[in-house]
Amino acid sequence: LGLIVIDEQHRFGVEQRDALRDKAREPAHVLVMTATPIPRTVAMTIFGDLDVSTLKDMPLGRSPITTHVVSQSSKPEHLTRAWQRACEEVSNSNQVYIVAPRISADDESDLQRFGLTPDELNLAKNLIDEEDSASLKLAMSSVEELYPLLSGGVMRDLRVGKLHGRLSSDEKASVMQAFVRHELDVLVTTTVIEVGVDVANATMMIIMNAERFGVSQLHQLRGRIGRGVSPGLCLFVTAASEDSAAMARLRAVAATTDGFELSRLDLQERSEGDVLGSAQSGARSHLRLLRVIRDEELIAKARQVAENLLSKDPTLAANPELANAVEKLRQEERAAYLEKR
Repeated sequence: LGLIVIDEQHRFGVEQRDALRDKAREPAHVLVMTATPIPRTVAMTIFGDLDVSTLKDMPLGRSPITTHVVSQSSKPEHLTRAWQRACEEVSNSNQVYIVAPRISADDESDLQRFGLTPDELNLAKNLIDEEDSASLKLAMSSVEELYPLLSGGVMRDLRVGKLHGRLSSDEKASVMQAFVRHELDVLVTTTVIEVGVDVANATMMIIMNAERFGVSQLHQLRGRIGRGVSPGLCLFVTAASEDSAAMARLRAVAATTDGFELSRLDLQERSEGDVLGSAQSGARSHLRLLRVIRDEELIAKARQVAENLLSKDPTLAANPELANAVEKLRQEERAAYLEKR
């Protein structure tokens, strides 16, 4: 085994990726690919532990995506217009995704499908509750609620389907194939469409309760549209108040489709995790003094000094105290993570 290529890197944990590397007798080359680098990965690029290649051009055949935030609190009439716009897309022979954060109204476990750890999930919920306790106590949208409301209401003349994780594999495949074959106009769904879905005719996405999704997940979701010749339109529907951090985050995501710019926003929000551990986001870290965003300039200078030093003294023979400190670190349990990507 000489080369390992890991696509959708953000879907895997540190230990999962390292298990692949362990299959090689000799250290293998590793290429990781993602549209939304996780905070720990961004931190490792800042530390100089990863070489980065950025593909800035849109893939061949893709169209630009425009994103807008729809505020239910300040302009509730805009949601009505959003449904009308979805119907207009269908009248132009296009298709629409409507994404909800949960399957049903009474199932808290649906929230865990965001790919967060239990600690991150609790932190996110606490932040939302503290910040928007009044506005965000509105009931969250669910597939099982939206589907009958839309299919029996404003979209009663359209072919509406629903898709979520509780359906059997055969049922999910059947619904998805119907959407691919354009036997459905609108698909009310959870985040099961986040990756691996390519429907060139889908031009619009409405994400309900968008404040409940992370930066990278919003970016991944809207990447399901604009995959054909027609431009894409994505709407973030939110009950967050205008002056909240949640609203600021949504507007920041809406303003750019640059994955690295969004990953830095994600890093600022969730912290870098632990470059000497398996946590891929969060504030807990074995680094006692450094913080990636705050100390980025200092880290860059330290890296340059280290590179210059090693170019002249690769074994640190002329710097015995530094050599001893490095060796002490390498003997510690967490030193194994220095080699984990």
